[in-house]
Amino acid sequence: MSSNRRDFLRKATAGAAGIAVGSSAMGMSARSYGRIIGANDRLGIGIVGLGRRLKAYIPPVSTKKFNVELLYLCDVMKSQRERAAEMFSRKVDHKATLENDLRKVIADPKVDVIFNATPDHWHTPGSIIALAAGKHVYNEKPCSHNMFENELIVAATKKYNKVCQMGNQQRSSDHTIEIIKEIHNGVIGTPYKAIAFYSNKRGECEVQKKVPVPDGLDWELFQGPAPRREYTQETWDYFWHWYGWDYGTAEAGNNGTHEMDVARWALEVDYPNRVDVEADKRHFLDDGWEMYDTMEATFKFPGDKVIIWDGKSRNGYQTYGYDRGTVIFGSEGSVFVNRGIYILYDRAGKEVRRSDSTSNESGTALGGGGDMTTAHVKNFFDKIRGKGELTAPISDGAISMAMVHYSNIAYRIGKGFDVDDVTGKMYDREAMKLWGRDYEPGWEPKI
Repeated sequence: MSSNRRDFLRKATAGAAGIAVGSSAMGMSARSYGRIIGANDRLGIGIVGLGRRLKAYIPPVSTKKFNVELLYLCDVMKSQRERAAEMFSRKVDHKATLENDLRKVIADPKVDVIFNATPDHWHTPGSIIALAAGKHVYNEKPCSHNMFENELIVAATKKYNKVCQMGNQQRSSDHTIEIIKEIHNGVIGTPYKAIAFYSNKRGECEVQKKVPVPDGLDWELFQGPAPRREYTQETWDYFWHWYGWDYGTAEAGNNGTHEMDVARWALEVDYPNRVDVEADKRHFLDDGWEMYDTMEATFKFPGDKVIIWDGKSRNGYQTYGYDRGTVIFGSEGSVFVNRGIYILYDRAGKEVRRSDSTSNESGTALGGGGDMTTAHVKNFFDKIRGKGELTAPISDGAISMAMVHYSNIAYRIGKGFDVDDVTGKMYDREAMKLWGRDYEPGWEPKI
């Protein structure tokens, strides 16, 4: 454990031990008095990472019946903090503290919950720091950057006995829950195959060039666990997804996480026993995008079940009639389901029934958000308060994440491989070299 990490965890513990409570409601404003009512059940919230997912958190964090208080808005970019403060000022009646360093937010004993919406390389390290400090964590997808972290985040959740939910919000979608339950009860016979897909029309990406660090950006803290390098333009603002493997997990981690998770849920499978991938960069060949933008990954599972991931980042052709979703095939029929609808077909392909969701969850729009996310956050809050179970516990989300990591590894080594479907380990020495990653010394995630 680094000296920095020991120090802030020590301070967090000391601060928690020194809390003193005592006041009178006399003379308080109505707003201050209102905060006392139900205070024993109130959750103090810190949102870390104020980029494109921010809008998705505004409804659940500002909904009064959820009884939470926004304490911190944290981001390594000053303009993001200011933007977030302005957005929340329209929805909540108090000002959250603006903070640059997530470690300071975590060290505050008044914070009960961390929303971790940082770039991918910070998801597991930041969440483990929060869990170790006694916080519950809503860990955005992907919950890990690599397979080493995938195991670590699950182990940390168990060790510190806190609630940790991954942001795969379709697990809290009423219409999806309904049709998945029907699939499990035999509505399409025996499900044997699922195609998870995503089609977008992302444009060109600037070729990286070294430029001065933008005003207001803490580049050192942005990099955090990642090996150090000089700043290149636009890296901090979403392009980190496509600029190599230091920060992002490509489209499989960015959007495939959601659809592959639904496919695995429908087929009731865990780790695959075989992974094969065909992927390449096929658009804007001279731009700055450094990884595949087109992928077809095939996962074979025990029981002769198959999941195919069809990801097209920069070709908007809707192969299956929609821009994203999952098709599940069974011995007696099939189902299409996405964030807005499910359609049940018989074996002849005739539509039997459809259910249009009332959800307004975004499809391929950057950042997403909508009432599906609100329901998922509510489920998270309910579990913290001992009411019900998580729809996406990190132990299950991490298995879906493994499919993301397998597909990326197969692309990077240029071949498929067999997997131990019990442990998740890969039967390939070259693949296992990518089980983890290199970390900046002193920043290695540990539990």
